[in-house]
Amino acid sequence: MNPRNTVTAIITLLALGTGGAAHAHAGLPETSNVTIRRGHPEDFFVGATFGAVISRDSGQTWRWICPDAMGYGGWRPESFLWRETGDIIAATGSSILRSADNGCSWNTHPYFKSTWVTGLAAHPTDDRILYAVTGRPTTPNGVYRSRDGGETWEPTTLLRTGLNLNAVRVSPVDPRRVYASGDAAGQLLLFRSDDAGDTWEEIPHALPELLRPYDLVVTAVDPVQADIVWVRVSAQGYTHLMRSDDGGRTLTQVQQLDDIFTNMELSSDGGTAWVGTLNYFFRGPSSGPLEKRPLPTGNSCALRTGETLYACGSTWLHDWALARSNDQGDTWEPLFTLYGIQGPEHCPVGTPAQKICPGLWPQLADQLGAEVYTDGGVEEPPPPPPQDAGTSDADAGTAPPSKSDGCGAASGNAAPVLLLLSTLTLWRRGRRRSNTR
Repeated sequence: MNPRNTVTAIITLLALGTGGAAHAHAGLPETSNVTIRRGHPEDFFVGATFGAVISRDSGQTWRWICPDAMGYGGWRPESFLWRETGDIIAATGSSILRSADNGCSWNTHPYFKSTWVTGLAAHPTDDRILYAVTGRPTTPNGVYRSRDGGETWEPTTLLRTGLNLNAVRVSPVDPRRVYASGDAAGQLLLFRSDDAGDTWEEIPHALPELLRPYDLVVTAVDPVQADIVWVRVSAQGYTHLMRSDDGGRTLTQVQQLDDIFTNMELSSDGGTAWVGTLNYFFRGPSSGPLEKRPLPTGNSCALRTGETLYACGSTWLHDWALARSNDQGDTWEPLFTLYGIQGPEHCPVGTPAQKICPGLWPQLADQLGAEVYTDGGVEEPPPPPPQDAGTSDADAGTAPPSKSDGCGAASGNAAPVLLLLSTLTLWRRGRRRSNTR
């Protein structure tokens, strides 16, 4: 049986055994987004379900930044901005997270302590100019602007109570054109500014052709024409990708997706669109329809830089977590696998990543099937702790029975997911050994 088919069968069977769909591959460690440092194509930052992974040498080596050092708690960023100066910035859904030393230390911006930052975007050529939107109920929300790379912020004229915003996008061809999206009093709203956020036009969308639509989110702006903008709308279990050719005033459906949307990207001429979802990857004319592609599968994301396309994927299904394509996604060159991470990122002594991440790495390496690297080569994982005196082999590892509820109780899905992870890790280790013979 083909190894990929074997793994797919394991994932499907265990997902069915838990009574749920195989979305996000049953909670396995995965990548979720990719960012390239502006002006430095050799620097990659990949967000993941277990923190982030960074490469400073065009993808030759990859190192881990643990979530404990990043300090985002339960608000994992959906994307990052990596400024040319080295600052890494993200909207977590709660606050703005920022690192001024390439990921070794992180802090949250105090300006937004009373609200939730739900979206972040940068000027296409001057990354000192940033826009953020907020969406905390019961507090005034709006669009904020920074002119110094996120050091200080100011509200634009779009700021009011009862408004909840979820995303902001800047036109790549006309940076004075800014779009934001959200809702107020049950209305789905798209906002448009033609003067870099000084004034705003509010455009409501009822979308009567959809059944109980909600969550309109501005997703992309055409790289050639500022009036062409894409949004996604949720309705009755589907994601509807919609396009406007008149600056957001009218919307036409491009594609209906029966999966959870991750992100979309456009070709340099705006003619081709790529869309990633939790389980699939689509490509097609930007006016639709889009076609499901064979790769990548699982936690797909897309990023275009010049004429090169980058995509996240699932190491568990097709042996890479990040790859690039120079033919619009027909073929892929793998750049990164989860089991190829070479330990925690090298950081100055005393920084959070240097203090916290090395102690957590052996456990993650074991889950991923990775080697435990040190600067001197490969280090064996530490031996298990010795048993207490007087404890027999039969008693070793036996814990008191857990209660049927409370913190000590495992969820119904935990055992199958752990079994899946250990099975796939052993499969990878065996495959790697056979490949080195």
